[in-house]
Amino acid sequence: MKIPKNPTAVRAVAAEIFPRLGLKVTNAGVFAGEWFGAGPVIEKHSPIDGSVLGRVSTPTQIELERTIGAAQRAFFVWRDVPAPKRGEVVRRLGEALRAHRRDLGRLVSLEAGKILAEGEGEVQEMIDMCDFATGLSRQLHGLTMPSERPGHRMMEQWHPLGVVGIISAFNFPVAVWGWNSALAAVCGDATVWKPSEKTPLTAVACVKLAERVCRESNVDPAIFSLVCGGGTSVGEPLVTDPRVPLVSATGSTRMGRRVGEVLAKRFGRALLELGGNNAVVVAHTADLKLAARAILFGAVGTAGQRCTTTRRLIVHESVYTKLMRMLVEAYRQVRIGNPLEAATLMGPLIDFAAVESFTRAIAAAKKHGGRVLCGGRRLSGGTYDDGFYATPCIIEAENAWAIVQHETFAPILYVMSFRTLDEAIALQNGVPKGLCSAIFTNDLREAEMFASARGSDCGLANVNVGTSGAEIGGAFGGEKETGGGRESGSDAWKAYMRRQTVTVNYSKELPLAQGIEFGG
Repeated sequence: MKIPKNPTAVRAVAAEIFPRLGLKVTNAGVFAGEWFGAGPVIEKHSPIDGSVLGRVSTPTQIELERTIGAAQRAFFVWRDVPAPKRGEVVRRLGEALRAHRRDLGRLVSLEAGKILAEGEGEVQEMIDMCDFATGLSRQLHGLTMPSERPGHRMMEQWHPLGVVGIISAFNFPVAVWGWNSALAAVCGDATVWKPSEKTPLTAVACVKLAERVCRESNVDPAIFSLVCGGGTSVGEPLVTDPRVPLVSATGSTRMGRRVGEVLAKRFGRALLELGGNNAVVVAHTADLKLAARAILFGAVGTAGQRCTTTRRLIVHESVYTKLMRMLVEAYRQVRIGNPLEAATLMGPLIDFAAVESFTRAIAAAKKHGGRVLCGGRRLSGGTYDDGFYATPCIIEAENAWAIVQHETFAPILYVMSFRTLDEAIALQNGVPKGLCSAIFTNDLREAEMFASARGSDCGLANVNVGTSGAEIGGAFGGEKETGGGRESGSDAWKAYMRRQTVTVNYSKELPLAQGIEFGG
């Protein structure tokens, strides 16, 4: 394992980029047209070296009520702005993000531990979503349909919904807000964002940019409101508030189940994008070099802390041994260390709890009889002493084991073999979650079968493409315990609007539907 030398000092990078992003050592973490926050303070430590990055205040319950109220008032004005005009504000937001892409990307690295390429790539996702939403602002199409009644016209149209609550997770500290807020804004909605308490600084930086764009556009900046804080003190009240008709929540299945239950009780809408236990199937005809590259990024990228991380590998028995040799060698070449170093391929896990989860999962797999092929230990000494670094692990396992059925948010890849495609598909589908899946094959029939109704049961099914790195043009989300929600592209915008069917009678008669006669 290669150890990086002379890592860039976290505090030096923070001192350089904070002023350009409007951040200070201590920051207000609540925004509703103005910045405030008199609640408890979050002290954010960087997972890179454990040093304090900054502090962010949270709201009191009165301040949370005030924030939702301000967002609702902003919505009442924003909904009357023509959609293309709303798109112009989102376009300007994209330009502001583009101008600060490098600094925001480095802030993501500082706060979440992502390598530089992934940090900047996440900011690029926000930029791409702003571009997508700007074009969408002129395409919020309804339908017209023939009426069975003479002299009548029927049409379907879409109206702004209201205040959208956005709950995001630490592993994509800014992109998830971009997916949701860009679409919500062009649809005429206001948003209240509750970021993970593990990544509050990136949230403050993004909303400061949005505030500036709104003020320059003469728009109430409360359409992009922010409430930093924990799930119990901030998330729960946001979900229970009847002024918030839609909550888009990204995170664990446990969290999503609670959000869904609370919203169902008050007939609110839930857009849930939860965990994944994603598998790659490697057929006997696969290009093994291509597969190995995709598996490496899918399993090791973001230190295994993506909802789309490759967690299970299902390999045809005829190529199993060869692919395992290739992967073990590739894993040994992974440069682990400070994510601010350009050559680093894997940074730290987010915190000590994540490292503990990693080690417990490996111990559980070993207890079942799993054989570790490489990795699986926490790193210490020198650069690693004050961070949360570990070596990515490959372990031979069986799909039915409880630990394999469970999603561990860490760089652990469980591998197993198969003989027939039907067996591989059964293994792929044989977990409670259904986010992302992939098959590597050069057999057209196998590829088509995998993507058919008899194939993968996931929301995303890829052929000769890994599980990580979805494009923004397609709707993103999954089935089963992944929640069923869809974010980002395609027609996901419909979740942020209310549908209305309109019937217009331009005749002088009043015929009833279904030919009903009533009265004279």
